[in-house]
Amino acid sequence: MTGPAPTAVVDARGRIKRKLRVSLTDRCNLRCHYCMPEHPRWLPRAELMSNAELLRLVGLFVRTLGITELRLTGGEPLLRADVPALVSELGALRSEGLQRIALTSNGVRLAPVAQALLDAGLDDLNVSLDSITPAVFTALTRGQIEPVLQGIEAAMAAGLPLKLNSVVIKGANEGEVLPLMQWAKARGLPLRFIEFMPLDGRQGWANDKVVTEDEIIAHLAPHHRLEKLPRSSDPATYYRVDGDYRIGVISTISKPFCASCDRLRLDARGRLYTCLFSAVETDLLTPLRAGASDAELLALIRTAVWNKPAGYAEQPGYVERPITMHHLGG
Repeated sequence: MTGPAPTAVVDARGRIKRKLRVSLTDRCNLRCHYCMPEHPRWLPRAELMSNAELLRLVGLFVRTLGITELRLTGGEPLLRADVPALVSELGALRSEGLQRIALTSNGVRLAPVAQALLDAGLDDLNVSLDSITPAVFTALTRGQIEPVLQGIEAAMAAGLPLKLNSVVIKGANEGEVLPLMQWAKARGLPLRFIEFMPLDGRQGWANDKVVTEDEIIAHLAPHHRLEKLPRSSDPATYYRVDGDYRIGVISTISKPFCASCDRLRLDARGRLYTCLFSAVETDLLTPLRAGASDAELLALIRTAVWNKPAGYAEQPGYVERPITMHHLGG
């Protein structure tokens, strides 16, 4: 028997929230400069949510607030050995309204657990792949590409649906746009390019380092037939390639889509961020540990969501805040 139907959580601009991203850890085994500081300082483990705490908070979002899609992020979530077990536990929320459990990974540790993730009930995953050229990949990440490719192959062999995400940075990997698209197309792997956002860990972002959606398409147009598809609520604009393949471009900088944002983010410390660019957080873990009731926690969540800012479209540029992307999750 299930409880009453959830009431959608909505902000002051009428945007209903359906998706929750939950960071499992701030730790990562790569050092992508658009995400990670040069010398990261990891959070003490005692400050991170336990599985029981995470399950209680996520349960409130699903059971009472109408969240239907959940994505596990990091840092690198697969640095935690218990992710398949956690996915299985979260699966119990499907009877409460949860429809999808996804995961975002850099792929380095994916190969050994791909089958276990599928068996646990993971619906799909995103793998970050900013280059298909080994030397360029290493320059961007300080890691090796081979374990990532092995992880992608293992996920495909297991039948675990996946798509690739690629951040494009001028002067670093814009030359990878065409070969990466051709590599993904040959394997039938969905691919989304992402404009470089002012959330990097080393304060190196500048407008002239952004490869815009139009520029990304310009890299591909001389070599492939492209058809722009109608815009939906998805953060990406999609293009049909040669009639039989599709790519997406997430154009946060050149064409912000904040007006349709349906996402919330919970970092590994149980702090709620209503916008990827927000400097304001709402601590849910401290009151939870102090004995707050579900009603008290829900009041905190609803107030935070109601006051969600308009987003990057209204206040472009850097956000001054103490956390970076490896902490909050993408």
